[in-house]
Order: sequence, then C-alpha cells, then structure tokens
Amino acid sequence: MTIEITTTPNEQDPKTISQGIIDFNHSKIPDLEPIEEEIKFFTFARNQVGKVVGGIRAVCFWNTLHIELLWLSEDCRGKGVGKKLIESAENYAKDNGCEKVFVETTSWQAKPFYEKAGYKHIATINDRPKGHSSHYLTKELS
Repeated sequence: MTIEITTTPNEQDPKTISQGIIDFNHSKIPDLEPIEEEIKFFTFARNQVGKVVGGIRAVCFWNTLHIELLWLSEDCRGKGVGKKLIESAENYAKDNGCEKVFVETTSWQAKPFYEKAGYKHIATINDRPKGHSSHYLTKELS
C-alpha cells in the first residue's frame, strides 16, 4: 500500500472516495437523505445600482442549512441587511426541508450577530487560527 498526497488528483479518484462514503452511509442508514440532493445557493444584497454589497454562500443537506460564509460591506453593517439576508436564507432552507442551521464563525467575526438572531453557541476551538478562536453555532428552524 502507498499513501499519496496531491493537490491535483485525477478526475476519478475524488469521485471514488465520495461514492465510497455515500455507500457506507447508506449501508448504515438506508433512508439517509442522499448527498446528491444537496442544494447549494447564494443570497445576495444589492445596492440601488445592482452592486453586491453583501451575501451568504450556503448549502442544504441532511435536513440542515450550512452557512458557509456571510459577508457585508462596511456601509451595510448595523443596518439590518445581515438580518434580512439570514432570514431569507433560513426561509429558503425551510422551504427545502431544513430543520436546523449550522454555522462557524471566528472570534473577530460575527458570533454576537448570530446569537442575536437566535443561534446557540455549541463549541469553540481555541487557537484556530493561531491567536484566535473558531465558534460553532446552531439554530432550530421552526
């Protein structure tokens, strides 16, 4: 056996390991929602001339909305734009069968914002990145 690390795999090898975990998961939980049914989506805030001034990149799978990132331009912060973005993403997720939300944020980012929006802090990894912390939060969608 050999162990290989690469940043340029051939086209088939990533598909092999993805299918392998899908097959394993379904052998343990036959009615598990297929990962192929994941929904990747974006929510954008645009100014009056159509320029993106904020947004969310997210994915829905396994009954959970995973917020991958949320960004707001400086001039939009503190004005309710983030709240509107997150509510829009949550509503879209609910319409697509999500019951929960999961998000990671760092110590210099948006933990208080998420907590104000009803998210509960569930874990922290200290010194990630070095000198800071990563916070994990969740929320039940009703």
